Amino acid sequence: MKISFQPKIFTLLKNGISKEQIISDIIAGIIVGIVALPLAIAFAVASGVSPEKGIITAIVAGFIISVLGGSRVQIGGPTGAFIIILYGIIEQYGIDGLLISTIMAGVILVIFGLLQLGNLLKYFPHPLIVGFTSGIALVIFSTQIKDALGLNIEKLPSEFFDKWLVYFEHITEINLYALGITVVTILISIYSKYITTKVPGSFIAIILLTMLVQFLNIPVTTIESFFGTIPNDITFSLPDFQWIDLSNYLIPAFVIALLGGVESLLSAVVADGMIGGKHRSNTELIAQGVANIATPFFGGIPATGAIARTATNVKNGGRTPIAGITHSIVLLLIMLFFIDFAKLIPMSCLAGILIVVAYNMSEAKSFMSILRGSPFDYIVLISTFILTVLVDLTVAIQVGIVLSSLLFMKRMADVDGHQLIKNDDIDDIENYENLPNGISVYEIGGPLFFASAKQYAELIKESGISSKILIIRMRHVSFIDSTALHNLHETIKTLKENGTLILTSGTNNTVFKDLYKHNIVSLIEEKNMHRTFSRAVLQAIELNNNNIQLETTKI
Repeated sequence: MKISFQPKIFTLLKNGISKEQIISDIIAGIIVGIVALPLAIAFAVASGVSPEKGIITAIVAGFIISVLGGSRVQIGGPTGAFIIILYGIIEQYGIDGLLISTIMAGVILVIFGLLQLGNLLKYFPHPLIVGFTSGIALVIFSTQIKDALGLNIEKLPSEFFDKWLVYFEHITEINLYALGITVVTILISIYSKYITTKVPGSFIAIILLTMLVQFLNIPVTTIESFFGTIPNDITFSLPDFQWIDLSNYLIPAFVIALLGGVESLLSAVVADGMIGGKHRSNTELIAQGVANIATPFFGGIPATGAIARTATNVKNGGRTPIAGITHSIVLLLIMLFFIDFAKLIPMSCLAGILIVVAYNMSEAKSFMSILRGSPFDYIVLISTFILTVLVDLTVAIQVGIVLSSLLFMKRMADVDGHQLIKNDDIDDIENYENLPNGISVYEIGGPLFFASAKQYAELIKESGISSKILIIRMRHVSFIDSTALHNLHETIKTLKENGTLILTSGTNNTVFKDLYKHNIVSLIEEKNMHRTFSRAVLQAIELNNNNIQLETTKI
């Protein structure tokens, strides 16, 4: 078996990186380092560990992921998706149990990469991903109410409803100062982008509100009053464990590995769309694994690719792993020389930041879009969401995968063969190999569902990226689920930005309705969607012969 491990940075260094790009990467890395500081602290605190563990994770894991990873722009570190998992592991096994679970998860991720399972992890159904992501967001929001309102609660229950019952029991004890800081943090985080896009709102909120609390001596809980002194060094140490207890950590390790693998590959896919690149999924899994093996020995917690920080990197000009390495160095310098300021941050300020993170994680638009679509998809969505909130993320993913498979089989059994014949272009032009230059055709050979959606999207993108006009022939597409709709939307959006005109043919009525509900019809434009292939070809040839300037809608 061929081992698929080719870190992007070595390929880029071999081909050469321009001086201008290096400068751009360093600037992007500095900005991302500033963005990562409050998030690293907030995620650590919400997970039930001390703040420096979040910073250490971003430094060590972020560096390793950038050096060994399969993505040009991935930024690694602690993320919000892990919060509820880590909190539960610490409650049951303690901090040493978390460290052992993380190391084991790292080993599992390396094995996933060596077995070339990276492509399989990308085929999780979209409703399942949105369901557990939205569920995690709601749970994160619920964990922040105590600090957001300044409630003096010594021990919060782990169950969702029990937690809210305790909140209502203490509702008369709200600290209005803490509530005010939370609200101002949220407002700054959301609206500061209208003033500056270079400095993140969360960082601005932390600086301003920490200074305000100290100068006015406002009576609210801070990191120092809650955790005590924060160390400003990174030391190597071995977790305390017994070999006989390793089996206890196997399930937590698999949960961390599975979630970390899925999230890192999702982040890499999002980044690919932003830069027009293609990451190496198995290399990325191995890098994530090595990072999670190494980080706990320095006191860190699980890490994965962080979508928000990766997007910030891209938007600020980062195009090589140099940006991610710079981000880790910036955080190291902050920890060494400015950690005394970090301990003064109000807990309610961190709560405000995490509430904004939870809202961004909730994927409200995708959630509502799936609810408006096929009942097969929203059954998976709602089931996964409810199980994530009320039971456990592991159970939610297991049930979601089984449900997706069963509902897919039901959907295939319900496909009406006559509908395909009716929409087939029997008298169409079958030989389209000799079409004029600039016109390409891609025919989808069957239903578009979660298992095939990613592959089809990539092939459509490859077919259209160098074409002036791409005809997508859909006569054999009996149905399309929300995973495929999501991938198809992103692919068409990318091609339009590239200047490619999209035409379709042979879409049946059911698929057309799904495309309409998910705004793909408006993206393609209905005038470019044809019942027969011959009409699509005639339109493409006419546009090509007349040398008409193809105008694409600005995304």
